[in-house]
Amino acid sequence: MHEDDKRYRPTRVADIPGFDTLIDARSPAEFALDHIPGAINCPVLDDEERRIVGTLYKQTGAFEARRVGGAMVAANLARHLREQFADRPANWRPLVYCWRGGLRSGSMVTWLRLVGWDAQQLAGGYKSFRHHVLAQIEATCPQLQLRVICGATGSAKTRLLQALAARGEQVLDLEHHASHKGSLLGALPGVPQPSQKQFETRIATAFEALDLARPVYVEGESARIGRLSLPIPLVARMRGADCIEVQADPAARLAYLLRDYAYLGDDREALAGQLGKLKELQGKAVVDRWQQWARDGELAPLFAELMLLHYDPHYERSQAKHFGRWAQRMTVATADLTEAGIEVLAEGVRACEEPTGRA
Repeated sequence: MHEDDKRYRPTRVADIPGFDTLIDARSPAEFALDHIPGAINCPVLDDEERRIVGTLYKQTGAFEARRVGGAMVAANLARHLREQFADRPANWRPLVYCWRGGLRSGSMVTWLRLVGWDAQQLAGGYKSFRHHVLAQIEATCPQLQLRVICGATGSAKTRLLQALAARGEQVLDLEHHASHKGSLLGALPGVPQPSQKQFETRIATAFEALDLARPVYVEGESARIGRLSLPIPLVARMRGADCIEVQADPAARLAYLLRDYAYLGDDREALAGQLGKLKELQGKAVVDRWQQWARDGELAPLFAELMLLHYDPHYERSQAKHFGRWAQRMTVATADLTEAGIEVLAEGVRACEEPTGRA
């Protein structure tokens, strides 16, 4: 094989760890939607430039689009060379990608090679990475040794996962990856949810760190977290997995909810608006009362009734329907969901892995 052919052979997703820097040459909007973990965004066309070039391509054809776009690309590459890449050593090895491994990443790689760097282009671009993510999820889910943590709203399941992780257990924190607590009131203040693609990228990336021979603890989620959908293979695996139910005292749950959702009192009108979505299920009179409590900052009676009339009845109905091994579930009871109580609870969950802990 000729030395140049060997040096510039197609670079695949599996080769990414061998490079010094991963460069996303797409526009900032494309990068924000989803990107390969660890990549830096050095666009060869920004969002507005990409729109202009795309319009020219449709209206006048490829030549005019490339003529105008080429000048924009050259200016952006010059800026990156002066700023972003100014301190890179002669032996720097960057890997560059765009949407499908075409002109945008190709133009950057050409200039970087002319400087003398061993720059490579990711074959297939982001699209090849996207295929990798979906294949990773499809292949890994059937192998997961899942332990599904169930429990009524306010049972501190997410905090329990964190305590298990601190003890060296493997956890898959789907609500963390979704930037949402999973319930009607689960939106995090000032934290938007990722795109569906980025959510799946986060899950696939988490899979890469797992030892598939060991248990993986996950919260018993519905098929959606906020506006995001769980991957279908993961839902299927969760539905057939072993379950561990946290049976927490209602008073402890209410106290935990008041701590965990205290920030909802900061925007009372927004809270009342969210509660308005329950009128069809709960009736106007009930929801009007809840909305008034929300506007008055009376979270204790609000959460107490939400538990009693909304969350708990839904929980009772849904578990046996969604989890095939619900009847064989293991249980861990607690009347204490303080930090100290959750630490004890974590030890109780771990004990379920012992032969004596199984029913």
